[in-house]
Amino acid sequence: QVQLVESGGGLVQPGGSLRLSCVASGNIFSINTMAWYRQAPGKQRELVATLTSGGSTNYADSVKGRFTISRGNAKNRLYLQMNSLKPEDAAVYYCNADSNLATYWGQGTQVTVSS
Repeated sequence: QVQLVESGGGLVQPGGSLRLSCVASGNIFSINTMAWYRQAPGKQRELVATLTSGGSTNYADSVKGRFTISRGNAKNRLYLQMNSLKPEDAAVYYCNADSNLATYWGQGTQVTVSS
């Protein structure tokens, strides 16, 4: 089992920045890939960025060049640095972890982009 807890969401003005964090606990050595997803009201949950255990990253076209996914030195922390935020980035952001046996989700953290 893996538990994920996100933090770092909040209200930011357009053009601003936020850094989301996700702390993983439990059987973290079973994790292969970690990712950030987001879900805006009335929309489906969408993939924002992924980071494999080998260090490869992938981003949604809508966030390329603005968001950066990274993992802490302790390997149990996942980050999402979000720069140049736009109103359309507003959503609940979820941390995700995939092992060979299961997929795990955090409870989400709200990001609001508004002036």
